Amino acid sequence: MDTDPNATEHSTQEHYPIAVILERRPASSPWVDYVWTAVGIAVGHHPRSQQPLLVRDDPQSTLFLVGGLKVQLFVDECESYYYNLVSDTPRAYVMAHVDEPGGQPDPFRVSMSFDEAHAYLEGEDEIYAVDVPAELYRWTESFVIANYFPEKKRKRKLVDWAAESQPPRTT
Repeated sequence: MDTDPNATEHSTQEHYPIAVILERRPASSPWVDYVWTAVGIAVGHHPRSQQPLLVRDDPQSTLFLVGGLKVQLFVDECESYYYNLVSDTPRAYVMAHVDEPGGQPDPFRVSMSFDEAHAYLEGEDEIYAVDVPAELYRWTESFVIANYFPEKKRKRKLVDWAAESQPPRTT
């Protein structure tokens, strides 16, 4: 039995509101001051502000919350969602612009599709793979169940290539 009171609401909506948790650590490099990475996703509506919201600050790392993001699912990406969900470690992919090495990432998109993340990886954006919160997993799973119909595997008809490559006989 599902104990999430918003489960019905989320299963019928076309996007899922989230925020990205960014971590900043001191770098051990003379060229950059900090190393940034996305470390997680917070589910729910979090407003976007000019600067990320400081969550925790200590000497080892600093955490920030970047709100105002959403995950959208598309029927033509269902196969990628399916293989992500059945993998050993399902991931959500955070795409972010980074102006300079060691600079603060600006997350602009989150996807459940490896194929979409790979397409962004070919550009100049940073891609971070983070764990999928249970609520987002269930919402994506419901979408895939409702929309993904795998194609049946068909055997190819065997062709005798050797017979076709021989010149026709004349008698």
